[in-house]
Formats: sequence, structure tokens, C-alpha cells
Amino acid sequence: MTNSSPSPLVSPTSSRSVTETVNGSHKFVIQGYSLAKGMGIGKHIASDNFTVGGYQWAIYFYPDGKNPEDNSAYVSVFIALANEGTDVRALFELTLLDQSGKGKHKVHSHFDRSLESGPYTLKYRGSMWGYKRFFRRAMLETSDYLKDDCLKINCTVGVVVSAIDCSRLHSIQVPESDIGAHFGMLLDNAESSDITFDVAGEKFPAHKLVLAARSPIFRSKFFDELEEDKQEIIISDLEPKVFKVSIFLIYQCCFCFV
Repeated sequence: MTNSSPSPLVSPTSSRSVTETVNGSHKFVIQGYSLAKGMGIGKHIASDNFTVGGYQWAIYFYPDGKNPEDNSAYVSVFIALANEGTDVRALFELTLLDQSGKGKHKVHSHFDRSLESGPYTLKYRGSMWGYKRFFRRAMLETSDYLKDDCLKINCTVGVVVSAIDCSRLHSIQVPESDIGAHFGMLLDNAESSDITFDVAGEKFPAHKLVLAARSPIFRSKFFDELEEDKQEIIISDLEPKVFKVSIFLIYQCCFCFV
């Protein structure tokens, strides 16, 4: 019967998928609102591009609205993907700021509805998310949102990113311990030995600490009974070959489970 050696131990692996949003905001100030009126339905004023989650974005404000059917009754506001991208998933929030100091901002948030519909997917450059009927224009022009012919819009974009947390992903192979073999070699070459056993005239050099770690009898013999300067112990009730096997097993097995 052939004894097969045990397979090396392989540590268990684990990984974690983390999906979250990378958020960023941009404030767009529209100065001279009254002069922008009349530019035409479907025409917009664009903010400067801003970067969130590695993508460029822009806010589009339509003073005469985006939808011809509304006859300029509403202003429209959209967030647009301003650079190349495919299937960019994101959450959005558009806030028209109350400039009276009362804090009654008009907020359209996709973040609050993310569990219902999931993130919005923008397929290509120029894809947009927003509202054709963002605010009725007649109401806007008499509200606290318009001050000194100026509007302020705050935009928040949350780009959805996924990553694998691989801090514990890589497996580590644990090699089979060979420390027992090393201690067996230590016994064979008698390196740094500090005790000698005399068995029927045959000498066996050994190491007190190794034997004491394995055997309470040896530990008591070496550190409680043996005179400090005595370096030899006579064994009279064993044959040399039996003693040799016994001490070899002590060295081999003492640390084989470390």
C-alpha cells in the first residue's frame, strides 16, 4: 500500500462586490434671465463642463422650454453627458435655489427614487436626464427663485461604480511543514548540543531545550535534578538502538504540527 502525501493546505478565499456612487456637484448661475427669454424653443444655455466619476457633465437651461407643445409655458432643465461614454449609470438631482434666504428650494431628486427605478442609464454623448416642465415660467418670474434677473441652479451627479474588494481574494498555499526534518538533522549533526547520553558506552549528543519542550520528565531532570555543570547522563536500562529511535522520534515529532 502506497502512502500518499497530504495535499498542501489552501486557505479559503473570499471577495466582495461593492457598488456605490461617486458624487459631485456644480452650481450654475444664469445672469440676465430676461435677456435669454425669446431665444427659441429647444435652444439652451449650457454651463461649463464639470467632472464627476471620470465623466464630463453639463447643465442645459432652456428659457423657452424644450417641448414645442408647451408654447414656452415652462422652463426646462437637463443634465447632459458631455463626453464620450457608453451606458453610464448615474443618479441626479436638480435644485433651483431660493434666493430669499428662506431655504425653500425646489428640488427634483433621482437619489430619493433610486430604489424604485434604479439609476438612469445614459447611452451616448449628449444623452440627458431632466425635466421639460421644470417650472412654469410665469410663476418663476414672480418667485423668490429669480432675484436681480438671476437664477441659481445646483446640480448633483452620482455616477454608479462597481468594484471587487479583493483584499482577501488571493489564495495562499500553505506548504507542508518540514520543521521536524530540520530538528532531525539538528540531532544527527549534534550542532550546539549541550547534553550527552551514555547508553552502554555509546554516546548520543542532544539538546536540553528540545527534549524539555517535549518531555516533562526530561524537563524535571535537566532543570531540577541535574547539576548545572554536568553535561552527561548515563542510561543503563536501554539498548543503544532503542534509545536512538526514541530520541529521534522526539526530535521528529516534537514540532511537526507547528
